[in-house]
Amino acid sequence: MKDRMGRELSSKEVTQKAINRAYNTILDLELLILHFVSCTVPLHSIRNLFYRVAGVKIGKNSYIHMGARFYYPPGVSIGDGTIIGDHCFMDGRTPLKIGSHVDIASQVLIYNSEHDVNSEGFDPIEQPVEIGDYVFIGPRAIILPGVKIGKGVVIGAGAVVTKDVAPFEIVGGVPAQKIGERQNKNPHYKLGRVRLFQ
Repeated sequence: MKDRMGRELSSKEVTQKAINRAYNTILDLELLILHFVSCTVPLHSIRNLFYRVAGVKIGKNSYIHMGARFYYPPGVSIGDGTIIGDHCFMDGRTPLKIGSHVDIASQVLIYNSEHDVNSEGFDPIEQPVEIGDYVFIGPRAIILPGVKIGKGVVIGAGAVVTKDVAPFEIVGGVPAQKIGERQNKNPHYKLGRVRLFQ
């Protein structure tokens, strides 16, 4: 038997590949069920229960709106009082840490794995992502692997964040660049009530 690159595999490697395939099939089924729940169950409390059972660590008074998708839920942790908008994607293949009182708008994509375009096998590169407290991420922004977003950062709509962002910076564009700085350096607000049935 050969791998995808045409290299001959030992019997031990074939067995390991079979185990990996079975594990990934189970994971894919779990992700399908989570996505179904995310898109059809209009109650935050029930959705959060399913997310927690799947391994997502969700803090007190944190909510995820409908349509969320995950890749490896146990790698995702969310602090207290955080609200995540509808149809967001959260990649947990390596740790994804989202802080407290974070406001993430609709359709935000957060990745912590990408392909090495220069490797012979188009191999993955995985790096954790960390989002500090009191961050606001605008709609349709994309956060790429290995990025650390400091406390109080504001990320503009549609921005593509490719590198670390210092605390309280305001960034926007593709790739995201500093366009300003947040004046309140001591945030202590709590986000408003989440939309029911969304």
